[in-house]
Amino acid sequence: MIGSNGEVMGIMSSAKALELAYDQGMDLVMMASQANPPVCKIMDYGKFRFERDKREKEAKKKQQTVELKEIQLSYRIDVHDFETKVRHAQRFLSEGNKVRVVMRFRGREMSHIPMGREVLERFEAACAAFGAIDKKPVLDGRIISMVISPVKAK
Repeated sequence: MIGSNGEVMGIMSSAKALELAYDQGMDLVMMASQANPPVCKIMDYGKFRFERDKREKEAKKKQQTVELKEIQLSYRIDVHDFETKVRHAQRFLSEGNKVRVVMRFRGREMSHIPMGREVLERFEAACAAFGAIDKKPVLDGRIISMVISPVKAK
């Protein structure tokens, strides 16, 4: 049994502990049920819950969520369009998000897979300063995709 000020009150029956807590206008809270005997503390349970929730909110605020952004390319993309897509990817990576680069082949375009791989290699080289390859380019059906992860800031 632990008192409201943190002082150890010793081992006592649960009925006596409840009586002491209610005399002080507080609650009896079981802190460690697996201990032998279980550890209980006299406290204001509402205040305890409020402070615990406040700590959890602060921890949630500090953690960073990583989103997966997708950029679609074509094997016959023009120079300016390619540069625009690279700038988008660099912005996503600098914000701390992962980028999934996708190239879809439609119909007879399947015969131009080597050209598509070259475009993805150029894209990888252009984004090298902002991110590193997380998943190499892989052909999955009619789609080649790769994932680029942001480089950690020093």
